[in-house]
Formats: sequence, structure tokens, C-alpha cells
Amino acid sequence: MDNTILLVDDEKGIRKVLGISLTDSGFTVHSAGNGQDALRIFRKVQPSIVLTDIKMPDMDGIELLQRIKQENSETEVIMLTGQGDMELAIRSLKLDATDFVTKPIDDEILGIAIKRALERISMRRQIREYTENLERLVQEKARQLLDAERMAAIGETIAGLSHTIKNIAGGLRGGIFVLGQGIELDNKKYLMDGWEMVKGNVDKIRTLSLDLLNYGKYAELNYSLCSPNQPAEEVAELMRSRAEEFDVAFSADLDLTLKPFCFDPEAILRCLLNLVTNAIDACREDIAAGKDKKVVLQTGQADGWGVEYRVSDTGSGMDAETVNRIFQSFFSTKGTHGTGIGLMMTKKIVDRHDGEIKVKSQKGTGSTFIIRLPYITES
Repeated sequence: MDNTILLVDDEKGIRKVLGISLTDSGFTVHSAGNGQDALRIFRKVQPSIVLTDIKMPDMDGIELLQRIKQENSETEVIMLTGQGDMELAIRSLKLDATDFVTKPIDDEILGIAIKRALERISMRRQIREYTENLERLVQEKARQLLDAERMAAIGETIAGLSHTIKNIAGGLRGGIFVLGQGIELDNKKYLMDGWEMVKGNVDKIRTLSLDLLNYGKYAELNYSLCSPNQPAEEVAELMRSRAEEFDVAFSADLDLTLKPFCFDPEAILRCLLNLVTNAIDACREDIAAGKDKKVVLQTGQADGWGVEYRVSDTGSGMDAETVNRIFQSFFSTKGTHGTGIGLMMTKKIVDRHDGEIKVKSQKGTGSTFIIRLPYITES
């Protein structure tokens, strides 16, 4: 619509003469004799350029300029002024008029003003197209980057899973070989050792399957208003018997002043269950003579957070290198006994809550895992 001009003047003769001149220059001209008619036509044809007299009855050119700019700030408005209207002309420029032309109108001067308006329209279009192209480029590059990261994550996950399955398959082959030797040699010890190896790896396959199902289960969280002590209480109830089985002293120290807030209690229960299970296993596998085996689950206040969970143990602990790797895909501190999914899933759940998880550990002393969740009042 760059060749469409709306001409506004209360003098019919001026409209006629300018209309013929502009039409001969290749423009499609619409004309109006007052501000109200001009607005009606403007809304209908949406011209890129408006030529308007400054002094008109009822609605003058200044008011028309303001009304047009309110409806479409990109419309170029050229003011037509008398010799004594310079103050009004300057005011119109301050209100974002493109230019002004004094009467009697010189075709060459009017042509220069219109050319300037067309250049502004063209420049604005180029900037818009450049910006849109840049936005599309950024979106495409961002999508490519996300795709690349996603594929890298998938590749890393597949590699980790393949390594885990390979270890299980190797354990099964070893157990089958020992079983075969026991049958061949009629050796009861070989039979029992081989059977334990096979049974342990079958249990590991089951654990791996359950861990993978749980990992996928928490892709989306189900928030509800809940006491942060609730999942901790349930974990304490579930894990007491396991701790007793391995002669580990287990206790829960819960802050009863904590206020309810919105989080996914089932998902956080799974996180705490993973951490307490790992803590008990760390104590069970620590063979240091005379060492007390303790696991403590705590809830408490933390500045700026809704709750802080702590799971501490006096188990074998970890060195700095291991601490830096424990949340990586399929990395396990339990050797051939772990799948490496539990902590990976725990971090995923905490991250989805916009929370944080930290680890303090020292080799031979024990470990403390800390989870902090934000205080959210609405799901």
C-alpha cells in the first residue's frame, strides 16, 4: 500500500488539484474534506502516507495527526501549512509528523517530502525483515542446538545403558560358567556360587527395569499442597526394617514447624527413598572394624527455601572425583551392584522442582546429601 495516499483538506479546489498531480505521479489517492471523514477512510484503506492541512474546522490537522499515530504509529503524515503556521508545523514535527510543506504547494517540494516518507517506510520494512530473519535464524540455531544436545544426551544415555547391560550380561555369563563347572565337576560349592551370581544379576535386571520405569514416570510432576514432612515420614517407616536387617542404626529427625507448600510428594518420596537406601548400603558395605553404622534423615528450615532434607550416613564415603560424577547417567558407586539411575533420577526430580541437591562426603567418614525445595503456594 506504499502508493496509496490519503489527502485531507477542507478546500475542495486544493484536493482536486493535488489529487490530479499525485495520481499523475502514480499514486492512488483518497480524499477527505474533514478530520472525521479522514479517520473513516483511513481505517478502511490503511494508507501509508497521509497529507493533511493543519488548519481545518472541527478537527484540525494536529489532532488528526495524533489520532492517526494512535491507531498506526508507522503511518507517515505530511502536514500542509500556510505561511503563518510555522509554530504549528514545528509542533507537528514534535508529534512525529514526517515533514511539512507550505502553501502554495510546490510540486517539487511536495515530491521531496513524499520521497522522504517512502524512504522511511522502506527503511522500516527492511529493519522489520532483518529483525524477523534474525529471529528465525536464532530460533533455528536454538532448535539445532537443542536437537544436538538432545541427541548427545540420548547418545550418552544409550552408551551408559549399554555399558550397564553389558556388565549384567558379563555377570550372567560368569555365573552360568561357574554353574556349568559345578555340574561338570559335581562340585556343590561351584553350584552355589554360580547360582548366587546368576540370581544377583537377575535381581539387577529387575532393579534396572524398575529404575528405568521410575525415571520415565517423573517426566511431569503432580503438584499438591502437602506437608514436607509427609514423604520423609513414609520413607522412615519403609526403611526401618531394611536398616535393622543390616544392623544399621536409622533415625528420623523431623521439624514439626515446617509449613505445607506445593510440590510432588510421591516424587520427593522416591528421591528420599533412593538416598536413604544408598546411605544404608554405604554403611552395610563399610567393613571398618568397630565403626558405628548410622543413617539419619532430617527435615528443617533453610533460608529462602520451603524445606531442607538431609540424609547423612557414617558409611564408606566418597572421594572428590566420585562426588563430581555421582549424578552422571548410569554412574554408580556400587560397582556391579548398582544401576546408576537412582541418583540421576533424584537430581532430575529436584531440578524439575527448581530445587537444588548438594553432596558433602569424605572418604572413610561418610556422606550427607542435601535437597532444598522452593516454597510454592499454588500448584
